Amino acid sequence: MKHTIFLLTLIFSLLTMTSCKDGHLAVPTASGRPYEVLVVMDAKAWEAPEGRALFNVLDTDIPGLPQPERSFRISQVSPKDFNRTLSIFRNIIEVNIDPRQFTMTRMKFTRNVYATDQIILHINSQSKEAFTEYVTEHGQDIIDFLTKMEINRLCRELTRKYSKLTFDLSKEIFGCELRAPEELKNYKKGKDFFWTTNNAPSGQVCIMMYSYPYEGPETFNKRYILHKRDSVMRINMPGSDPDMYMQTDTAWTDVKPIVVHQKYAMEARGLWFMRNDAMGGPFVSHSRVDTENNRVVVVEGFVFAPEKMKRGLMRRMEGALYMLLLPEEQLSEVDTDIEEEEKEENAPDTAKDGQQND
Repeated sequence: MKHTIFLLTLIFSLLTMTSCKDGHLAVPTASGRPYEVLVVMDAKAWEAPEGRALFNVLDTDIPGLPQPERSFRISQVSPKDFNRTLSIFRNIIEVNIDPRQFTMTRMKFTRNVYATDQIILHINSQSKEAFTEYVTEHGQDIIDFLTKMEINRLCRELTRKYSKLTFDLSKEIFGCELRAPEELKNYKKGKDFFWTTNNAPSGQVCIMMYSYPYEGPETFNKRYILHKRDSVMRINMPGSDPDMYMQTDTAWTDVKPIVVHQKYAMEARGLWFMRNDAMGGPFVSHSRVDTENNRVVVVEGFVFAPEKMKRGLMRRMEGALYMLLLPEEQLSEVDTDIEEEEKEENAPDTAKDGQQND
């Protein structure tokens, strides 16, 4: 049960603090840190090819960072040891391989089974071989699902607590709404542009927003989007002399279509650097079409933290990008392609109490 033991004390404390109401135990809040995953799978299977296939999916690097950083923190527990203490974990993958129950391999998920704000991804299969093949083929779907669930959690947090400065600037300059992390308290304004930052001496995080006229579908390709980015950065993010300004490292930047609030958008993810300087770091941006005003609105998060790992910093900035609301737009969850299944009413009783089984 690698990386599981350190969680037990904290989780047990949370359980003991739950209150009773009308004779029923109050449902606890899911425990664990963002991007932690607990895999419920037989220990022998976890070390066998089927378990290694799932581990290798979860253990992949996050794209767009200057150094390797893992996508998730992974723990594993056997079904017989999956008790009430562990059942309130925020992200759980339950593996069930049984030819008597299943004739094909598929994924589904349930919410809030043992705790609020919890996600359980069920992977059911008829054989070890079929499971291994399916997980290998659908690895990116698993990564995307867990990532999107964490983004949705952050978005819910940002609806309650956010940077008023960033929100006001997005309203004033673009007529849009943008709720970004509240630590962004310093800013710079330009023509159809603003930049907010925490201005921290260590772990600097930033959000930028800019716009330009929409000239048709041909504007939504990698070359055009990165050319526009560089031209905006050269004007608005200069260094200490005319030959020093922010640029995109195009060789290490990927652009792909995504969906935001049920609408088409383009995501750019990669590295930036200061020309003729040693500064640089990762960035991620969303380019979206504001049809009411015939313009492309770009919101971007980037990090400058040479002394730190950047995974957590970048994920907070990326989550904020989904909080951009164009005029007349409503906030919606980041959707997934995995089917959601209703939880069973008696589901909390199915987690065994490990104290009774000792």
